[in-house]
Amino acid sequence: MAKRKVCVVVTARPSYSRIKTALTAIAAHPNLELQLVVAASALLDRYGSAIDTIKQDGFKIAAQVYMVLEGENLATMAKTTGLGLVELATVFDNLRPDVVVTVADRYETIATAIAAAYMNIPVAHVQGGEVTGSIDEKVRHAVTKLADLHFVSTDEALRRVIRMGEEPANVYVTGCPSIDIAKEVLENPALDFDPFQKYGGVGSVSSMANGYLVVMQHPVTTEYQLARQHVLQTLRAVRDLGITTFWFWPNVDAGSDGTSKAIRSFRENESPQNMHFFKSMSPTDFLRLVINSKALIGNSSVGIRECSYLGVPVVNIGTRQAGRERGHNVMDVNYEYDAIIGGIRQQISNGRYPIDRIYGDGDAGVRIADLLAMAPLHIEKRLTY
Repeated sequence: MAKRKVCVVVTARPSYSRIKTALTAIAAHPNLELQLVVAASALLDRYGSAIDTIKQDGFKIAAQVYMVLEGENLATMAKTTGLGLVELATVFDNLRPDVVVTVADRYETIATAIAAAYMNIPVAHVQGGEVTGSIDEKVRHAVTKLADLHFVSTDEALRRVIRMGEEPANVYVTGCPSIDIAKEVLENPALDFDPFQKYGGVGSVSSMANGYLVVMQHPVTTEYQLARQHVLQTLRAVRDLGITTFWFWPNVDAGSDGTSKAIRSFRENESPQNMHFFKSMSPTDFLRLVINSKALIGNSSVGIRECSYLGVPVVNIGTRQAGRERGHNVMDVNYEYDAIIGGIRQQISNGRYPIDRIYGDGDAGVRIADLLAMAPLHIEKRLTY
């Protein structure tokens, strides 16, 4: 029997960490052939060159798609989506996959789903059925309606996808593949590398002996004009606490230019002595850094997903994760200096939280691969090449 060709499209640094263990399981499955497509900001150095990590992890890349337009505003998001639709259609026509896997809720994700759906290629969607703020939720639900298979992270996400009219037999609770990496890190949590030496970055090199914070704050697309103002509140709060801090670059979204400029300006004009800035790290190294931290600060879904499993205290700032299921480790605050400082102090005082398996138990990647090998794909609907 011919192997089922599974085309997975990775479009950003977070998308890779969300699907890495599934890629490993697909590549190892005797009945599957992995076709890995790397696209959008995952190819760009300014956002950490996720493609370098992907190659270092040993994955063979079937195609690369350059599709990001400069500008980091609403118009360039829309145009990047359109360009991605054009380019990905060509890639799918060349690769002729049996199923296309798309991840989460970014705007590049909907380009992947539209291209595959119009070409009658079955679509498998990872992380559907969740609720968050901004345009991401609309994209996620739209991709759900374009998808044929749904690999959701939680029971509530399953119920929501079914309420949207999807066939229950096609919706599976697999957990989130990023929890698989968190499980590995929890079993071996030692920080076995020097972040300054291994990843460089810029800014002061502070002692880690008394603990440190990790910050990852992205712009909110529906509030993108306030991105600079929002991140400045966090920058000032973290500086004034005086705790060694590792700060990571934002995603390529509307408003990221404002966030990035604010970080650069603050770094150059204020010269904070306790802050060091990185573009990116490998998923495993990043989570090892996080699990050994005093707290994670910002608005990344890492705080909601992986940190719930790792028991890391989180100060979640603003509306980006509004509505998402969360564990007891998360404290929500608004974009205010005093609220951010107060939240960080309280979470440090609380210390580690118990493990919460709300987003899975660490076996999602293998489950997804097995389902891709066995699930009916209605292949008769595909175009004849």
